[in-house]
Amino acid sequence: MKKLARGFTLIELMIVVAIIGILAAIAIPNFLKYQLRTKRQEGSINVGAIRTSEVSYQGTNDWFVNAAALPGAPTPSKAAWPAPGACGGFDTLAWRPEGMVYFEYSVINASETAVGIGARSDVDGNAVFACWGYQKGAVATVCGASAEDTVSRVTAEDVY
Repeated sequence: MKKLARGFTLIELMIVVAIIGILAAIAIPNFLKYQLRTKRQEGSINVGAIRTSEVSYQGTNDWFVNAAALPGAPTPSKAAWPAPGACGGFDTLAWRPEGMVYFEYSVINASETAVGIGARSDVDGNAVFACWGYQKGAVATVCGASAEDTVSRVTAEDVY
């Protein structure tokens, strides 16, 4: 009696492993790139939210509010936002991000007619800061970094 061969040969299995390896080599770098893009978007979204809070506050109080840089120096990992009551100007604006953040946020040069909102982070750990900002009126800088350190800059027309 003759036995029927079942299963896969070694060559077939090696071909499948090679195909999976090629797909992984293509997919992993793209996945990492999309992760960084998503982390950078946090800054844009929160700058827009801070802008909305500042405009609302200025509409009722005729003055924009300064806020010190929080939660601290930018690092590639998320940082906890300070407890309510320890956020200075951000408490005055009643603005607080949800959960931990990648970016350091600040509001500078606030007056009756001008305000600068900045967000900066080193999300990929290469010592080049991603920077988002909003300027209204005469404001020197919104990101707390020199122009060559910034990756992205948002002007008044870019943040809604």
